[in-house]
Amino acid sequence: MLRLGLLIIALSIIAAGLACSGSGTAGGSSPTEAYKLLYAAVKAKDTEAIKTHLSKKTIEFGAMASARSRTPVERVYENGFTETTFSSSLPAVRDERIKDTMGAVEVWNSQKSTWEDLPFVLEDGAWKLAVGEQFSGSYKSPGQGRDEKEREAANVMAPPKIPEPNSNSNKPPTVLDIPIDPPAKSSK
Repeated sequence: MLRLGLLIIALSIIAAGLACSGSGTAGGSSPTEAYKLLYAAVKAKDTEAIKTHLSKKTIEFGAMASARSRTPVERVYENGFTETTFSSSLPAVRDERIKDTMGAVEVWNSQKSTWEDLPFVLEDGAWKLAVGEQFSGSYKSPGQGRDEKEREAANVMAPPKIPEPNSNSNKPPTVLDIPIDPPAKSSK
């Protein structure tokens, strides 16, 4: 029984070591994998591992934000520049799009109950989060995301809304609501 317990502990330590070594690689082989590695690094609270999954411009952006707000750089990187990492388990990732060296994926933001479209850039042979590129204006979207397409389709299908004549009231205007000029006084 003791041997079985020691074997389980040893296997757990080896598995944890392999999982941690995977999160330390610099970027991912796809934007989806890059997000998953970033999420694991954020959950491990490993600032250096988080930085390996961020583009150079994003790291510069983080350093600038740290200096401007006078907060420790670790605090700036702690959520990996996305609210989706606040989720207790890996959120759903969908709609990976790639065009040249720019990529994007949609990740479920459980706090806002919306899909967040995250930018990625292929840098040094690996995909990395590209918030710095997006902030500087050098990021070029690989195309519309599924969520944006679905919203546009829903707007096209919805009937047009006709504005009410008096939007401050729920009742239609009546004759009494229309101002009438008093008759002019005649001068004799």
